This record gives sequence, structure tokens and C-alpha cells, in this order.
Amino acid sequence: MKDVAQAAGVALKTVSRVVNGESTVAPETLDRVQKVIRELGYRRNEGARQLRQGRSQVIAMVVRDIADPFFAAIGRAVETRAEESDLVVMIGSSHDEPAREREVALGFCARRPNALIVAPIAKRQDYLQPEVANGLPVCAVDRPAQGIACDAVLSDNIGGIRAAVDHLAAHGHRRIGYLGDDPAVFTSRERVAGFRAAMAARGLQVNEDEVRLGAPTPGSVGAALRTLLDPSDPVTALITANNRLTVEALKQLDTTPERPALVAFDDLELGELLNPGLTVVAQDPEAIGNAVMDLLTDQDREPREVRIPVTLIPRGSGELPPPP
Repeated sequence: MKDVAQAAGVALKTVSRVVNGESTVAPETLDRVQKVIRELGYRRNEGARQLRQGRSQVIAMVVRDIADPFFAAIGRAVETRAEESDLVVMIGSSHDEPAREREVALGFCARRPNALIVAPIAKRQDYLQPEVANGLPVCAVDRPAQGIACDAVLSDNIGGIRAAVDHLAAHGHRRIGYLGDDPAVFTSRERVAGFRAAMAARGLQVNEDEVRLGAPTPGSVGAALRTLLDPSDPVTALITANNRLTVEALKQLDTTPERPALVAFDDLELGELLNPGLTVVAQDPEAIGNAVMDLLTDQDREPREVRIPVTLIPRGSGELPPPP
């Protein structure tokens, strides 16, 4: 607040009135102080006591959806490690909304956490630059952050899709369709690039009509499956690139007479109980959470990117042979 007061040419008490929303500040002064606040990246600390203590003994996490089993498992791993250091974990959801990501992340930062973990949705995370400059350890998970220098822990997206293609090819499939997420999403871009590279390495042709990318809605998945499984020339195998796409595809494949072989990126709870069991490329959320905590407790270095291996688990759906 002293920095803001000096830069704005006002008294410290005036800055306090602006920060606390008091109505006794002249409009011209209010505008000048708010402009300096934005330029300096100042935010009111919600716990004044923590200014003296340093940090709040909290690890903050911003994920896409706390109900998503993948992020819930990462959070559980982070929480287990945090307990060893008498830290607690706060988790909030961005709901795939960039503005919400920023709002939740900065809301956590105002509470002076010991570290921040964020699963980026927005195109850039440079709104966190003042926090990073002030020494807050930040680690991105699932996707790298843009606009700030921070650690990142990601899955081996390309290797996982390559394993799926190799597995289906080993079971005789040559026409492999691909169902991916919005290409604006980092993981979607990596996985579809992995698909193209793996198909080329196997000498298999990629028909662009058989690479379907888009948000995982019932309508988009249904349209994609109608193209991929056109009775006149259907693919014999299918790769779904995340759990939301897989769930929607399974709903619509339930009534398909000739079901294609299927390998899903991301495991599903009870996937082994389906008929046939769901063959998956499983991520390792526990290893991701542990890697995040390792990075956050070792900050005297340059930012690092860590890739966590994935595992193909055959259960039946990916072992179906192509038609004669």
C-alpha cells in the first residue's frame, strides 16, 4: 500500500479507503489510485495477520472441475504430501472458463498460500506474474502455463496415443478413427499430433475425414461417430482422446450393431466392468501429484517440465479384431 501511495502521490490512508471501497475519495483520485493498483499488481491481503507470519500454510489448487476423477486423484495425492508438512489444500474449479480461472487463482493468492497449482484453461497466465515475482511457487498441471515462468507436470500425451495406435495395429487394424477434443486445448493438440505421427510410423494412412476434433458434446460426438462408422466405409477401430469423449462415445456406441475396437485415453471408474472391458491408456494422477509437490519443495533452480509416463491397460475393447 505504501508503494501504491507513493506512485499515486496520495496518502496511505487514501489508498486504504480505495482498497476498502469507501465513498469519501474524489473520483479523480479514485481513478488515479486504481490505475496504479493495476499497474503494480497490488491486491489486498485477506488475512492481515498473515503479513507478519509470511504464508498461510495452505497449498491452493485451481483445476478444471473438482468432480473430475482425474483432478480429484491429483488433489488427493497433493493433500497426502501436504499433510506431511502440516499444510492444508484448498481446491477450486475453473469450469473451463478462462475468467473463472483467473478469479479463483487470484482469490487464492490474496489469501497468501505457500504455493499455487493451476490446470490452465486461459490462453495466458501472466496475470500471475506479480505473484511469481514476489516469490510464490507456481506449478502448472496437465497443461503448461503461458506468459509466466513456472514448473509444469504433464502426462506423456504423444507416447500414450502412440501406444494406442500400436496396440490396435498389432491386432490387425488399419482403418483407425480418432475422436479428439477442441484443438485449442494443449492436450488435444499434442494427442492428435501423436496420432498422426504414430500412424505414419506404422505406414498407415490418415484419412482426414476420420480425424474428428471438437468439444465433447452429445451432438458433436454423435456427428463424428456417424461419419467414422458410416456403414458404407466404416473404420474398424477408434481412439477417444479423453474421458469425457469416451463416456459420450460409449453411450452412443451402445446401440451400434458392429462396434469398432476402442482404446480410450484416460481410465474410467468401473471401466473394467463394461462388456467388453474398456482398454485404456491410463494416466497416473498419483505420480503427477507427487511430482508437483516435489517441484514445489525444490524452488532454488530454473523452472522445469516433468513428463509422467502413461500405461496401456488391455481389457477387451481394444483387442476386438477387424471384420473379415
